Amino acid sequence: MFKQFKYIVLTAFTGTVCQTYAQERKQTNDTIDTQVVTVVKPYTPTISDAFKIKEEPTLDDKTTATKKEVKYNIFSIPVASTFTPAKGKAEAVAKTKSVKLYDNYASLGLGTYTTILGEVYLNHKLSNTETVGGYFSHHSSQGGIDGLLLDDKFSNTHLHANFTQRQRDYTWRVDGGGKFLTYNWYGLLQPYFDGTTANDLNVKHAFYNANVGGKITFDDAIAEEASLRFRHFGDNKGSGENRLLVKGTFGIPVMDETIKTEVTVDYLGGAFERNYYSEDKLEYGNFNVGLAPSYQLVQDDLTLNLGIGLVYLNNTKDGDNKLYIYPNITGSYRLVDELMIAFGGIEGRLIQNSYEDFAMENPFVSPTLLVVPTDQQYNATLGVKGKLTNTIGYSVSGNYTADRNKALFKANSVLGEATEDYQYGNSFGVVYDDVKTFSFEGELSVDINRNFNLGAKAAYFMYNTNNQDEAWNLPELKASLFADYQITEQWFAGASLFYVGERKDVFYEEGTLILPIEETRTLDGYFDVNLHAGYRVNEKLSIFLKGNNLFNQDYERWMHYPVQGLQILGGATYQFDF
Repeated sequence: MFKQFKYIVLTAFTGTVCQTYAQERKQTNDTIDTQVVTVVKPYTPTISDAFKIKEEPTLDDKTTATKKEVKYNIFSIPVASTFTPAKGKAEAVAKTKSVKLYDNYASLGLGTYTTILGEVYLNHKLSNTETVGGYFSHHSSQGGIDGLLLDDKFSNTHLHANFTQRQRDYTWRVDGGGKFLTYNWYGLLQPYFDGTTANDLNVKHAFYNANVGGKITFDDAIAEEASLRFRHFGDNKGSGENRLLVKGTFGIPVMDETIKTEVTVDYLGGAFERNYYSEDKLEYGNFNVGLAPSYQLVQDDLTLNLGIGLVYLNNTKDGDNKLYIYPNITGSYRLVDELMIAFGGIEGRLIQNSYEDFAMENPFVSPTLLVVPTDQQYNATLGVKGKLTNTIGYSVSGNYTADRNKALFKANSVLGEATEDYQYGNSFGVVYDDVKTFSFEGELSVDINRNFNLGAKAAYFMYNTNNQDEAWNLPELKASLFADYQITEQWFAGASLFYVGERKDVFYEEGTLILPIEETRTLDGYFDVNLHAGYRVNEKLSIFLKGNNLFNQDYERWMHYPVQGLQILGGATYQFDF
């Protein structure tokens, strides 16, 4: 270090001497002689290595100091403290009173047209693993539609009971019940018929059903679930139908993957005392076995279900056998998280039509139906769904369906020499045709909060028939709207609106002394508005008021069958526990 200091002093002294000599030299020679200066070589400055400062200078110290390691120690000394922290107090949050839920309820209402509406639902827990329940409902009216020649009263009664037991690895349930329905063939065309004809008719048609079945669900087993249902359906005209339906779902492991397989066994057999045009007995029967394996592929935003359906059908009356193969492919892809999801697929199935299904859809059918299955070759769907906001959801889709032997309701003809009460053009039969249907559907749901929700749906249909002139009694446009609003803790209200577009049917009179008369008729579209409101007296008791068909339209759901006009019904509902 001392050596460096010596060099620095010597350098400073030499510089001072040189500077003093230069000043003195300048003072003695102030003038510059005029002469020519010849530049032999341009000046190229260089940096002397002696004056470069090294980034990492070489130290010439004889001794190198090293840092001494410092050790820190903390001595824990107990100190008495008299500080007592104050207990924290949570801010109170305003909470609404929880609504007590009851396992049972009973409801009774009375209204115009001497309408009675009653329901009882019971559910009782026998133990931690056993539950028993039941359900009873009744809806009837004594009728009274203006201008009719026949009585239009009806009744609809259902009874059902069930028992459920939960075990460690499985849960099983058995249930059974029945229903009894009565309707009248009151749709006599006027003035084609008058009171003289009506007085001689007994148009009451009663249906009854008895069914029993069960279901078992397994946890962590190859057999996921299985169900069985037997139903007997008949009427007061000597018709009878039996149906046995067995279903099972299995998850078969294959190379670390699971193939979901559904197995179905469906038997249907029935008979009518006669057909529409003669007294020959009409029988039908089908037995089919279905197998539908499928595999689900999930990768990032894509979900794909790949499957196929195989159905073997045996016609038990004429001995015909046939094997059907259907596609079963569906999928979805998240385009924008939950905001937009594309979905689509192509599926097919064999629809087992039955007398009971026809009667539940159109209670004015005659007990002379031709019952055969419908071969839905494919149903292709493509659309998008998602959310516009956190409270508004939507779905838009297009469908193209090809049905072979699609069932269509069509009015029965007026027989010249009628012997039955339903042969006056006041009943409906079933015709079959190959129908291709294109539909466009849109749906919107609004769920602002738990007190208000709204849903709207609309669908437009286009039909292409093969043999029939029209797709009888199928509308081109259908729309609906539902809303429920919890106004206050006690008051609540709701609405349901329906629109069904125009349909077409045929009035046909068999010829006797004159030529047959056939006329295609268009049924007007109708708009049905229904409102309801209620008041909760306490946790158990509430009263309600309902208004149906508020526009008092006497529209025809089926040809020659006007519906009841404005209907007002009021009643009460009581909830309870055993």
